[in-house]
Amino acid sequence: MSAMMMEAGISDEAILDRLRDVLRDTFEIDPARVTPSAQLFTDLELDSIDAVDLAIHVQEMTGMRIKPEDFKSVRTVGDVIATVHTLLAR
Repeated sequence: MSAMMMEAGISDEAILDRLRDVLRDTFEIDPARVTPSAQLFTDLELDSIDAVDLAIHVQEMTGMRIKPEDFKSVRTVGDVIATVHTLLAR
């Protein structure tokens, strides 16, 4: 799947839409469950291997390499959105 690269200045809503697509396509998660406050590990039932997959998708979306420490504090979908903004601002 070749995702379109995101650009700096992209809205939270646009990132959320992309994350909904990734979570639906990769983990079969209902997009309606993907909200900024949704907890990745409890609400969306991802595990640590899923988190690595998600980090890889974020890398592909941003074209930026994610260091493990960049993703260590990510707990919610909103945290993923914030991480995308941080990567795009580099």
